[in-house]
Amino acid sequence: MKTLRLLPSALLASLTAASRAPFQQVLDAASGKAAPMRDDIGVGHFSEWSRATKKQFLIDWQAGKQSEWVFVMGNEAGDLDSMTSALTWAYHLEHSTQNTSNPTKAIALLQTQTDALDLRPENKLALKNSKMTSGHDDLLTMDELPEDPETLALKLRGIVLVDHASPLRKWEAAKILSIFDHHVDKGTAPDASPRIFEKVASCTSLVARQMFTEFYKLPEEYHLPHELLELILSAISIDSGGLASATATDLDASKRVFERSQWADRDLHEQMEAVDSWLSDAKKDLDDLSVRDLLRRDWKGDLVDTPSPRTPTVSLGFASIPYSLDEQIEKTGFGELFHWFAVHAAWTASINTDIDICLNKYKIKTKDGKKKKIREIVLTVRDDVRIDKVQADALFKAVRKALEGEESLGLKEWHRAGELASRQMVWTHESGAGRKVIRPIVEEAVRTWDMAV
Repeated sequence: MKTLRLLPSALLASLTAASRAPFQQVLDAASGKAAPMRDDIGVGHFSEWSRATKKQFLIDWQAGKQSEWVFVMGNEAGDLDSMTSALTWAYHLEHSTQNTSNPTKAIALLQTQTDALDLRPENKLALKNSKMTSGHDDLLTMDELPEDPETLALKLRGIVLVDHASPLRKWEAAKILSIFDHHVDKGTAPDASPRIFEKVASCTSLVARQMFTEFYKLPEEYHLPHELLELILSAISIDSGGLASATATDLDASKRVFERSQWADRDLHEQMEAVDSWLSDAKKDLDDLSVRDLLRRDWKGDLVDTPSPRTPTVSLGFASIPYSLDEQIEKTGFGELFHWFAVHAAWTASINTDIDICLNKYKIKTKDGKKKKIREIVLTVRDDVRIDKVQADALFKAVRKALEGEESLGLKEWHRAGELASRQMVWTHESGAGRKVIRPIVEEAVRTWDMAV
């Protein structure tokens, strides 16, 4: 089983024993080796609650009681922020209403596959520190849903969106009860309550703030397990660089959570910096992942409608990968360009994606010894899912034109662009634009795509 790399010795030495303590269950800093990771059953109130909630949902589904349940779901990339936001709000919904005449049954749904959870080492480390089951039996994931989302959406009491502004197409039929997001407000579910959009480092901060606002108004406080509190702090820490880029909201939420956590006797900023260091180091430990795993570990996508009957709805996806295409090619069995595209094609075929965008990022050293950030865009369009060859050719041209026409990106053809096949293109750029910038450009090109009669 893959282990997690440790921090450089100089950085380890700079951290106090107290600040290192939270993650000693996973990393043995004294020996310099990763502690063994077994599929142990989680311990503590938080894991027990999560496991019991999952069990009760499955029992109620079997009994046809789906209408009693609220799903709290993060985005499909499944990062620590989305996962923690969903778990936190589900816990709050259930516990804040448990002594009322209208108790809420709520469960966090992680919109990823169970075996994909460990493709994010920082998630694995944070969950281990929160004493959750290492095999994730206490978490509900997409591949464990006993019913198709399109039909289940109609039967649920409702859904809560965290860390994304609108539901995936498969959940559109569900009633949206609340939204928490730190991205762009798309106008979805204007009557949802609470409905919170605010630019912060971590969506978990918005959820934690609302949780405590309601928590303090309760006639009787419910139990807040330290494992959950420390998971919240972990999510805020890694998204804010140990509070270095925190907003006032992130900082206030951290203070509220911190004073009730087991870390309360330590310095807030020192502890958050230490936690960020541990998690960020783990996050970089991706060298053992295959190309297929890199493609799916941070993937977002959905169906996009087009304006004309001549251009059907298509499935569009975006993968974010912290390696150059050349480095990814070396990871393939043959170490050749053709094999990377074969692996990529097999992955997109398995998820029925028509058009896929891979967003790669990496650093190179300049002549003066400094590091420069480089990004790549890999565009591919299939003709064997929802669209035929003629449509695929036209869609490829439309998206390519949109990307190359965006002057702010400053796209340059990849050094091996001449070797690419039909409906494949790769560019490099130094604009710093990631998925939040590229995705709207591509989606707009797809939405306005039409074909001449």
